[in-house]
Amino acid sequence: MYGLVIATRPSRASLNESVAKAVLLSACIVVVAAMGALLFYLAIEGTRLIFADHINPFVFLFHTTFDPDSREPGAFVFIAGSIFVTLFAICVGGPFGVAVGIFFSELAPPRVSALIKPAIEVLVGIPSVVYGWLGLTLLAPLVRTYLGSQTGFGLLTAGVVLSVMILPTVISLSEDALAAVQTPLKEGSMALGATRWQTIYRVILPAARSGLTVAVILGIARAIGEALAVQMVIGNSAVLPRGLLNPTATLTTEIVTDMGSAQPGTILQHALFSMAFLLLLIAMALIVFVRVALRRQV
Repeated sequence: MYGLVIATRPSRASLNESVAKAVLLSACIVVVAAMGALLFYLAIEGTRLIFADHINPFVFLFHTTFDPDSREPGAFVFIAGSIFVTLFAICVGGPFGVAVGIFFSELAPPRVSALIKPAIEVLVGIPSVVYGWLGLTLLAPLVRTYLGSQTGFGLLTAGVVLSVMILPTVISLSEDALAAVQTPLKEGSMALGATRWQTIYRVILPAARSGLTVAVILGIARAIGEALAVQMVIGNSAVLPRGLLNPTATLTTEIVTDMGSAQPGTILQHALFSMAFLLLLIAMALIVFVRVALRRQV
């Protein structure tokens, strides 16, 4: 009887392991199938503008007039708006976020970090509509009053809102990248007579370059995919902006604005799906950049 009990224990363990592997494999298959189905659906719907409506892809990408009724669904204004707003946000929020990450990882006393870091992490969970509402009620009036903007809406307002929104992501990832730098590198630099600032600039930042690159790229992905907060403060005008105070529109805001009124099978609906597919391709390209940056040796 004792030998029988001993013999059955390995079989039960192997059975449990097989069940666990099957469950995990099933979950993986479901996730991969869902993502594949989403990609396939967007690819089919996003290319109908070219293959079903016979619209020249150069017209869609580079034409400045968005008039689907006249077979001119040019999305260049929205592409340019997305690029301009994202560049503004990352140029402002990126360096500031990295600087705060340096402060937390290298300069801040433990009590200060313990007090401020949870507050920054809370910012990640704030809904985007709250950021948009604050930009609408606080920032837009300030821009209208002190900078001479007619409405207060435009690239500047949207860029500032996005800069604030990406800060928690950039700060958290930057701090993790800087904290992962090996201590002997820091101690060796200090032992050779380098000051703290020289060690940060010449040793820590180069060593954490890959992680900081990931932080900035993920900040870009966060900014370029934002819709609601940007829609509330950018002005939603399908014109190329001539300055930071001019209103414009982005790919995401145009999709949100017109998708509800787009009739199935129309050029408008196909153009909006093409914009969504273009955003997906941009997001995939950013993910590839992240993976390449992670594989680089520190």
